[in-house]
Amino acid sequence: MSSPDPQVRAARNRSTHPGLRGPVVAVTGAAAGVGALLTERLAASEEIKQVIAIDERRGECAAAQWHILDVRDPAIAEKLRGADVVVHLALDLDLETDGAARTAYNVRGTQTVLTAAAAAGVHRVVLCTSAMVYGALPDNELPLSEDAELRATAEATGVGDLLEVERLARRAPRAHPGLNVTVVRPAVLVGGIDTALTRYFESPRLLVVAGSRPAWQFCHVEDLCSALEYAVLEKVEGELAVGCDGWLEQEEVEELSGIRRMELPSAVALGAAARLHRIGLTPSPAGDLAYTMYPWVVSGSRLHDAGWRPQWTNEEVLAELLEEVSGRHTVVGRRLGRKDATAAGAAGATVALLGAAAVVRRARKARRRI
Repeated sequence: MSSPDPQVRAARNRSTHPGLRGPVVAVTGAAAGVGALLTERLAASEEIKQVIAIDERRGECAAAQWHILDVRDPAIAEKLRGADVVVHLALDLDLETDGAARTAYNVRGTQTVLTAAAAAGVHRVVLCTSAMVYGALPDNELPLSEDAELRATAEATGVGDLLEVERLARRAPRAHPGLNVTVVRPAVLVGGIDTALTRYFESPRLLVVAGSRPAWQFCHVEDLCSALEYAVLEKVEGELAVGCDGWLEQEEVEELSGIRRMELPSAVALGAAARLHRIGLTPSPAGDLAYTMYPWVVSGSRLHDAGWRPQWTNEEVLAELLEEVSGRHTVVGRRLGRKDATAAGAAGATVALLGAAAVVRRARKARRRI
């Protein structure tokens, strides 16, 4: 991907804010989560001239220029005029969101932002998906390179949406000549993030599927933001994987967390998870289990070659995650209240998927009585 002429870019920057250097950056999804952290980081950077913040509500960063609108609104093109780079973080990956509504928002939003950016004369869009797009498979190399084939399927929460975002990213430079697209793929994201993978550590036992080979690699949100800033400043481009250096084996995770395992046969674990999700008792489809069974560790070589280094280790991120989820109680992806959690704790090893069959039977009996 070719970068624009620096003299042209500098002239455009001076015409907007005389005396200031660096790009004008627009961030979507800027009011919360990673978007809010990145907006604050960029607004405080001497290398960034201006930050345009876009969301459906106003966030707390007073230094940014705010525009309140839905990213699916074509009017966003006007709000992006004058921006050099757009970082699109307005994605809904909430476990509780209806799947069809989530996909409609994520795909349509990305399409609109890419088209609007091209129409507004933006030269670079940075998208954020997940290393989950590589797929969690028993024959994955450890670690995977950025150029590894994307072998994920749409069976896990939100992964189908992320694969479609990846497809849109590949098409965009052909559909909009002159528009460059960088895609950042973080490992298991931690730091105020709620996903099926973070909820795994809210369970009283760590489910281990017999015969599987888990490998855990985390990415702290602060490291993700620093990697996104590298992409914004054009220190690196293309498809970028980001995470802590190395990985933790399942035995190391159990030792560090102090949470004991419960090992189940694959057929029992996957079958029960599928049934529970099908009848609406858990938000996580069975496909989420694959990411706790097989490795999907990434090398992050492109960022490393550009001089970027993670500030967090896997051990440190796991410790922060355990502190975050302390006091929460989850069984097969479903959050429990305090009363339910007490009963679940008393049930010992049966609190996880071994109890799934009984839950399914009770649900079926209840439906028959209606």
